[in-house]
Amino acid sequence: MGSTSKDVIAELGRVLDMDGRAVEIRFTTGTCNDSVIHNCELCGKSFRLQRMLNRHLKCHNQVKRHLCTFCGKGFNDTFDLKRHVRTHTGIRPYKCDVCYKAFTQRCSLESHLKKIHGVQQQYAYKQRRDKLYVCEDCGYTGPTQEDLYLHVNSAHPGSTFLKKTSKKLAALLQNKLTSPLQENSTMSEEEEKK
Repeated sequence: MGSTSKDVIAELGRVLDMDGRAVEIRFTTGTCNDSVIHNCELCGKSFRLQRMLNRHLKCHNQVKRHLCTFCGKGFNDTFDLKRHVRTHTGIRPYKCDVCYKAFTQRCSLESHLKKIHGVQQQYAYKQRRDKLYVCEDCGYTGPTQEDLYLHVNSAHPGSTFLKKTSKKLAALLQNKLTSPLQENSTMSEEEEKK
């Protein structure tokens, strides 16, 4: 695997390949050097970034930790599982503003915009796109995690999303939910006294 003198490399883990052999996962910090290529020792695939090679190495792992509840297919990454599950649920949260065609992934929408409508997305280097928070139960999309939580809490109270939401976030959002209710009940009590 390639490295430069600018990179600091520390071995932090291993994955098993299809034959049960341990393969190193390296983590780097430092600057990105475009001339450095990181190669997979198992299949030869090349990556410009170490983190992309690390993500790729998981595909060679025998143990698939995340299983699709619809078909049983296994994945090493929750992102890949979520993308796959959308093929079963039909949830397509990324919608084209020009023709209203919908997609399961943002990159598919961006590719569609470029190829079909000639619209090139203009993002600065490493600029983050606005995140879309998607309800995997019904396809609702919101601009914040709080919006998604409030939606799921009211529309899908038994959802696994609520169980997985961090306790800290859940407590914070639960307080926001009860505060307006308490204000409304206090106002009602004051009106009754009049």
